[in-house]
Amino acid sequence: MSRGRPAGYARAAADTIRNKPQIRSAVTAATKSFDAHRREAWSQIDVDAWRDWCRDVKQHVVTHLDRYLEEAEAKLLANGVRVHWAESAEEALAVLGAVVDEAGIRRVVKAKSMLTEELGVNEYLEGRGVHVRETDLGEYIIQLLGEPPSHIVGPAIHRSLDDSRRLFHEHFGTPMDSSPEALAATARQALREEFLAADLGISGGNFLVAETGTLALIENEGNIRLSTSAPPVHVAFVGIEKLLPRIADLSGFLQITARAATGQPIGNYVSLISGPRRAGEIDGPETVHVVLVDNGRTRLLGEDVAWEALRCVRCGACLNICPVYRQTGGHPYGFTYSGPIGAILAPGLLGLEEAMPLPFASSLCGACADVCPVRIPIPDILLHWRERAVEAGLVPASERLGMRAYAALAERPRAFAAAGAGLRFVPWALGGRALPVLGGWSGERAPPELSPRPFHRLWKEGIE
Repeated sequence: MSRGRPAGYARAAADTIRNKPQIRSAVTAATKSFDAHRREAWSQIDVDAWRDWCRDVKQHVVTHLDRYLEEAEAKLLANGVRVHWAESAEEALAVLGAVVDEAGIRRVVKAKSMLTEELGVNEYLEGRGVHVRETDLGEYIIQLLGEPPSHIVGPAIHRSLDDSRRLFHEHFGTPMDSSPEALAATARQALREEFLAADLGISGGNFLVAETGTLALIENEGNIRLSTSAPPVHVAFVGIEKLLPRIADLSGFLQITARAATGQPIGNYVSLISGPRRAGEIDGPETVHVVLVDNGRTRLLGEDVAWEALRCVRCGACLNICPVYRQTGGHPYGFTYSGPIGAILAPGLLGLEEAMPLPFASSLCGACADVCPVRIPIPDILLHWRERAVEAGLVPASERLGMRAYAALAERPRAFAAAGAGLRFVPWALGGRALPVLGGWSGERAPPELSPRPFHRLWKEGIE
């Protein structure tokens, strides 16, 4: 699921969700809570000014990537970091494999990172016989369950407290009525042993400052700090779009990201990593590798509309507000990045044909654009991908013919009125399944009660 999607995955997964109302309840409750915290945090600042500034900074850096990537590489090398370039997921994993072989790695602790999910890092390491353990509590839970994350920030929000109680009872023998604090303490004890035994720590990167070669990581639990400092080797996978020009830019982005993601003024832990442990220092890794990953980002940058998706800071705010995501959770999207941002990233990173039908998994209500901290025009990009899909012949023939017929009728008032009069009865008598384009929608819902007179007649006669 992390790098590709089997045909029909999204539709099959969405069908499965209908039989699990507890998932919908858990996701809706969690996302509403996230969004309420965001609203409160944004009310404390001049959020429009902040969003404009963040948009402009990211717009500048994304449109000058060549310059800032070269600057970042030079600074990282000067800081003693080993820098690697990876055009594809395969190249990124090959770099990791070389590090594993060179250092004789057998045990790995891994900080929460969506990019490593995208690359399939866990599967790759396990395939080489390397033990790898997720250390974020949510990621730890879903790793034990054998599931991918369902949310950018809260990977296990689709699971209830009772799910976790059963899981920990099976793995650790904890009581079935354990409190959340007791479960967290059990996980903490187990993970402490993992940190102490690990040969390698893996992380992503929230931001990489070109001016100083500083990697910035945000967290709330402290596991990232242990993952990147306790093992002797640290490998950070960083998307090439995660750059910031100056260290002075970092403060604003750390705050706006935390406010948008969880409603906090700033994350509980912020780690700034500029290189390996130096002489006289008692903490930190002996070797630090930074892998700068493309994996479709340059191709997306070449898109005349969709390139603006590269401003994303992975806060998850658009997922929390999305009415579609709230009903399904992240798994039906079948891609590492779910929700509205996933629907516009997937066509660029995977290819439009592989990403179908994600650009259509939206009501186009516009709420996602209203909450994006970097003002990504998500609805406009969704429409762009939809247009591209129609041009490429990736939508069903029945839908294309249905829309052409609708357009022809809409341009002819008399024909439109006559067709509307006929459609008032025949399709609904068949349960709605005969309707082109809307057949899937109407096939799952009871038809609305018809008015004795259509609206255009009421309007013409004068509504009382």
